[in-house]
Amino acid sequence: MSQVVVLGATGSIGRQALDVIAHLGFTVDGLAANRPSPELAELAQRHPGAEVVVATGDDEVARDFASRIDNPVRFGREAVAEMASRPGRIVVNGIVGAAGLRATIAGLEAGNRVALANKESLVAGGPLVMDALAAGNGELIPVDSEHSALHQCLEGEDPSSVLRLILTASGGPFRGRARADLVSVTVEEALAHPTWKMGGRITIDSATLMNKGLEVIEAHHLFGFDLDRIDVVVHPQSIVHSAVHFVDGGIKAHLGHPDMRIPIQYALTYPERVSGLGEPFSFVGRTLEFEEVDRETFPAVDLAYEAARRGGTAPCVLNAADEMAVEAFLAGKLGFLGIVEIVEATLERAGWERELSSVEQVLAADAEARAIASELIASARSSS
Repeated sequence: MSQVVVLGATGSIGRQALDVIAHLGFTVDGLAANRPSPELAELAQRHPGAEVVVATGDDEVARDFASRIDNPVRFGREAVAEMASRPGRIVVNGIVGAAGLRATIAGLEAGNRVALANKESLVAGGPLVMDALAAGNGELIPVDSEHSALHQCLEGEDPSSVLRLILTASGGPFRGRARADLVSVTVEEALAHPTWKMGGRITIDSATLMNKGLEVIEAHHLFGFDLDRIDVVVHPQSIVHSAVHFVDGGIKAHLGHPDMRIPIQYALTYPERVSGLGEPFSFVGRTLEFEEVDRETFPAVDLAYEAARRGGTAPCVLNAADEMAVEAFLAGKLGFLGIVEIVEATLERAGWERELSSVEQVLAADAEARAIASELIASARSSS
């Protein structure tokens, strides 16, 4: 299978996926993005045989964009999911936000392989995604470096032989600081991730460690392990991407450069391995450190565990509130510590249901959480 559609094509994951696809000689069959940007037009010109889908944009914007490219182009969120639902394709889902959930489900129900980089699919709608995987007999291969590492370490292993999963966290740019030191940190400081080059939201989530909490929820659904069997450790070098601890005392870990092209290629070529774009790795001269998570300074991890234990729509509320709070921080409307405070307050105020039965239920919970978070952010800003 070498036909690939890339959802979120203009984002960080999308651009790197296109580099890997070119390296592998695969065919780009479709490109999707949230808006009709010059970057998307350039990608369309580079891939003249690809269908292009734009999720948002009014009629005038749509006509103008369509007139500037030769590719077939469609508009609307439904068209994104429809692109993912055509059988016989690999779907790289690099969409940011809960909007990626429908595409993940559509791809899996069609029996496609979904190379999943859309964190929200599993965080907000994990049970729905796993049901779609079972119903459509598709494949779900994670692109996140941590979950790709776990996928590789678990390959061929009996789940009953696993003691626990170990997710590694770099600790972000504020590792080692006390909570009081983070009151006045700037956007620029928070975006200065020490090891990874990523998009804005995921970089800020790495700074708060919310990203690691969300990854715990993802791992819980992807691999079917109880939350009590999923641990987080800080590993500032980002060389060990995650590990599996077995009941006999052995540990299997996945190591390599912090380069997202490696897990992207694994998701595209699995179960085969071919020569990649990454630099060769050497152990010589490297020191690997591991630390406990400072849960007092970074309470986001425990907040995510709490939402996951509640289940149902609670993780969706957590994710939506976090997205709103991060957006406010990046816009200078909220302090850094306010991000997790807004998320916690939203979880306390929002209604949540224990059973998750439909995408519409997820989207309703998402909308409610965003409205509450927006109100809380506005209130925090007016009182500051």
